[in-house]
Amino acid sequence: MGLRREPTARQVRLATELRRLRDAAGLRAREAAELLGVSSVQISQIESGTSGVSEARLRRLAMHYMCTDEEFVSALVAMATDRTRGWWEQYRWLLPTSFLDLAELEYHATYLREVQFLRIPGPLQTEDYARAVFSDRVPELSAEEVELRVRHRMQRRVALDEPGPTPYVAIIHEAALRIRVSDRPTSRAQLAHVMDVSDADHISVRVIPFDLDRFGGTWSPMLLAGGAVPRLDTAVRDAPHGTGFVDSEAQLAVFRTLFRRVEAASLGPERSRDFMHRLAKEL
Repeated sequence: MGLRREPTARQVRLATELRRLRDAAGLRAREAAELLGVSSVQISQIESGTSGVSEARLRRLAMHYMCTDEEFVSALVAMATDRTRGWWEQYRWLLPTSFLDLAELEYHATYLREVQFLRIPGPLQTEDYARAVFSDRVPELSAEEVELRVRHRMQRRVALDEPGPTPYVAIIHEAALRIRVSDRPTSRAQLAHVMDVSDADHISVRVIPFDLDRFGGTWSPMLLAGGAVPRLDTAVRDAPHGTGFVDSEAQLAVFRTLFRRVEAASLGPERSRDFMHRLAKEL
């Protein structure tokens, strides 16, 4: 099997976890290579995600690394043996890799929890709303690039729509509900869509109103994606330089705490629906 030209974020995550296990065991790459009867170069390739690893080799490494968490090891095996070529692959070499990695992350997530302050969360956006968002990008995108991104964003809904959909909690600040990224009809249609999907059993929409007292919270958007086991959770942060995936346990603990605080400060699902209905009358 040849080396991967561009490993996905999921493949890199597997590689990172294997390297962490080796470091925790106090072994060098050369020693791990000797355990498998391969070269240290091959270990480096496995730990960079440019080369895959078989189930047998992965379990052998985990045993030598003294990892006794069988549920965790089995989750790593599932990642290593996954051959899914999802819908996002049609966009490879057409869109930035981060678009594909985010779609893959959402597809495999056991839950999704998102906080947005100035924009409607991607999976809940209407086509017109998404088109307005991408049309306002700097540097400016061509019409073809805008439409590719809009189509990709609409297909991200599959994680929430398919049989056995992913549980999803979206916490949206009132600012995001009020800001008109386009015109009044687009804003009205977008708010109506959010209200419609919030009726689904697996989707919970919570609103943070402007008049909330003593809300410090976090003012950066974030997404928490549940892994097969908590150790494989991932946090996603949007920044001016691009999308960042966070997977260290210390950082994940911070994001889980931030999300709990924001969730505790937000209105409950029923009050949020009432709030959005009142806001719809103003729009």
